[in-house]
Amino acid sequence: MVSNGLRNFLEIPYEQLEEMNGEAKHQRLERVDRGQVEEERRKYLTDEKRLKAVTVCFTDIEGRFHMLDYDKKFLLKSANNLTFDGSSIRGFAAISESDLKLQLDWPAFYWLPADIFGPGKVIMFGEVRSHDGSVYAADFRSRLREHTDELYRNERTILNVAPEIEGFLFQTDEAERQYYQTGKFEFISTGGYYHSLPKDPLRQFIDHAAEAQRAMGFSNEKDHPEVAPSQFELNFGFAEAMVMADQIQLYKLTCRQVARNLGLTASFLPKPFAGVNGNGMHCNLSLNRDGKNLFYDADGQDSLSRTAWAFVERLLNNAVDICLVPNASVNAYRRLDPNYEAPNQIKASPVNRAAMIRIPLGNERTARVEFRSCAPDANPYLLLYTLLRTGLEGPLPDPADAEGKRSRTRFLPDNIYDAIRLFKSSRLAADILGDECHGKYVDVKQMSADRCPKELGDQVKRGEIMFHHEVTNQFLWSQF
Repeated sequence: MVSNGLRNFLEIPYEQLEEMNGEAKHQRLERVDRGQVEEERRKYLTDEKRLKAVTVCFTDIEGRFHMLDYDKKFLLKSANNLTFDGSSIRGFAAISESDLKLQLDWPAFYWLPADIFGPGKVIMFGEVRSHDGSVYAADFRSRLREHTDELYRNERTILNVAPEIEGFLFQTDEAERQYYQTGKFEFISTGGYYHSLPKDPLRQFIDHAAEAQRAMGFSNEKDHPEVAPSQFELNFGFAEAMVMADQIQLYKLTCRQVARNLGLTASFLPKPFAGVNGNGMHCNLSLNRDGKNLFYDADGQDSLSRTAWAFVERLLNNAVDICLVPNASVNAYRRLDPNYEAPNQIKASPVNRAAMIRIPLGNERTARVEFRSCAPDANPYLLLYTLLRTGLEGPLPDPADAEGKRSRTRFLPDNIYDAIRLFKSSRLAADILGDECHGKYVDVKQMSADRCPKELGDQVKRGEIMFHHEVTNQFLWSQF
């Protein structure tokens, strides 16, 4: 555990990491008193002498993951006054009101595999606050937590989520940021679905990433190469929406860092190649109250309850209004191509994989709906907040026209310009995000779209990679 003769930084064995992170996750799911958890975490940070820094992370309105490292002693002393420059974050504050605060979410605390992230660090999530300490409207992590807490207090209801997040593994460790020079990505493997030898580079990457996620308490289920060459998917068990949204961000962070350590790039661009399947993030959703799955009814259509079908009907009825949230980038609209199992049809089906919503086989425990029209570059907090509110509050179809809508095939927008236009004019989208954030989100999406070719065409263009919100090449963005 000693890095060399001068340093003795924290390095925890994987088996112990899994126990510690599993217990922390259990506390969150059981809603252990936040004050009690904060007291425990403060004591741990005070007593653990091998910690050099605490990484505090937050997510901007588009879904970019931001991290700041704080000296442990400074953090403990100044936890109630952590500030940062919000004007440097697209979609956050203007220069005239740039200072924002970070409030620590003490239960959202993770111990990290030292061989991947380096020794002597832990990571925890922060929530963005305005000058007066109120929730900052553009921080959808805070808003998702407040909304799910209120739903639980009022109705004892929780949203369970299990995502299926696909990614690509590319040669070289800066493949996305160098795309403006190379104009191409190189596969690490040209195999396919479930096919990879145990010591292949793709399999080694998957193994390392799965080991790390297991150690971080993800409750892994299975992992495998996906349909497209060099594509992967690592699945983990369902959890409450807030916990799962954090795990989605950590999943992508971990995959990227594992790949970087191997001299490779893990990419969650929705469609980095024309002509092969893209990356999706199918979200399996169900509502639960006091241990009962509210989406299950053995006698219902496809074994779903009326509650579930009302949730589905609202998502379908308002699909075009909210499409810009689950499909948040120029590149995402390449994925909505019906030739590659793309879920671009506004319908629900137990078998049709082109349907926006699939009804998987399920029982009393597993009954759920699978929202398939979602790319992995979506902001997970904004996504789950929007799906939850739309599914519970969105307008239902007009009974006079419901059969007409069901009888004809409707499609999602096939380009970001149409999606922006529909989102901008949507009263539902404005009500869910709030007028100010609705406008901010439209503005940042329009800025990205304006930096890219208006017509997608058949070839992936440099602009849709260079100015993608998760590639974060700030130099090129500023040079536009």
